[in-house]
Amino acid sequence: MNKKILIAATILGIISVVLGAFAAHGLKELISLEFLRTFETGVRYQMYHAILLLFVGSTSLISLKSKKVIFYLVLLGLLFFSGSIYGLATNNLTSFDFKVIGFITPIGGLFLILSWILLLINFLKLKTDNS
Repeated sequence: MNKKILIAATILGIISVVLGAFAAHGLKELISLEFLRTFETGVRYQMYHAILLLFVGSTSLISLKSKKVIFYLVLLGLLFFSGSIYGLATNNLTSFDFKVIGFITPIGGLFLILSWILLLINFLKLKTDNS
């Protein structure tokens, strides 16, 4: 499971950098500054959670069951949150109206919040370290 989480984290990080560069250089002339900032929010949250998954996949402080749940919460959360933000920010560039799926953005945000809460619960269960 750790290898799967680490590979996913790395791929999400790569995609974040690519999408960030695309926003800075390719989208700048195609969408408004407001929508560009919105797109960049999706990129930023994707990178934050790629880094979170790097930690989750490389630590022994979290139970395997929790790692799996965090992994899937982050993947679904990013798909719903960042994915819908990318669509909404570039809505005028496609024939699909992403506004009809805009309701999934806060659901994705909730999944991301739940992944952090589960991480907190795991840390609260740790035995006290005297060092």
